[in-house]
Amino acid sequence: MPRRIATLLASGFLALLTLLSAAAPASAAVSQEQKLSVLSSWTQTSVSSYNAWNSGRANQAAWAEYNFDWSTDYCSSSPDNPLGFNFTLSCYRHDFGYRNYKAVGLFSANKSRVDSAFYEDMKRSCATYNSFVRPACYSLAWTYYQAVRAFGSVAVSQADLDRAAKMKADGERRMAAAAR
Repeated sequence: MPRRIATLLASGFLALLTLLSAAAPASAAVSQEQKLSVLSSWTQTSVSSYNAWNSGRANQAAWAEYNFDWSTDYCSSSPDNPLGFNFTLSCYRHDFGYRNYKAVGLFSANKSRVDSAFYEDMKRSCATYNSFVRPACYSLAWTYYQAVRAFGSVAVSQADLDRAAKMKADGERRMAAAAR
C-alpha cells in the first residue's frame, strides 16, 4: 500500500510540474538554430511535415516566439481551386516556406525543396478525387509546380486551365458511362 501511495504522489507531482511548465512563459528567446530546425521540419515533402506545419498554422499563437511570417496570397495570381481542385493549403505552405526562408537569408538553398513539397502537397490533394478526374488534377499540379520552379510564383495560363478542364470533362464522361 505505501508503494502505491508513493507512486500516486510521484505521478501527481510530475503532472503538476508538467502543467506549471506548460503554463509558464518561455524563459529564453528562440534561437536562430531552433527556428531553422522547425522551419526545416515544416517544409519537407512528407505528409508528416505537412501535418506538423498545418498544426502550427492552426495554432499560430503557440509559435509566436518564433516570429514566423504566416502571411499568404495563396496561389498568387492563379486560382486557389482550379476547376474545383483544392490547392489552397498547398499554396499557403509554399508561401510560408518562401517567406520565412527569405527572412532568414536562406531562400536559394531551400527553394528547390520548398517547391518539391508544394508539388507533393498538391498531389496528395489530387489523390482525394475520384480516379476519373484525378488526371486533370495531377496535370494542374504539375503545371503549378513548373511555374514556381521557373518563376518563383504560380502563373498558370488560360490554355493550361482549358487543357485540364477538357481532361476533367472527359473523366467525368467516362465516370458517368461506367456508372451506367
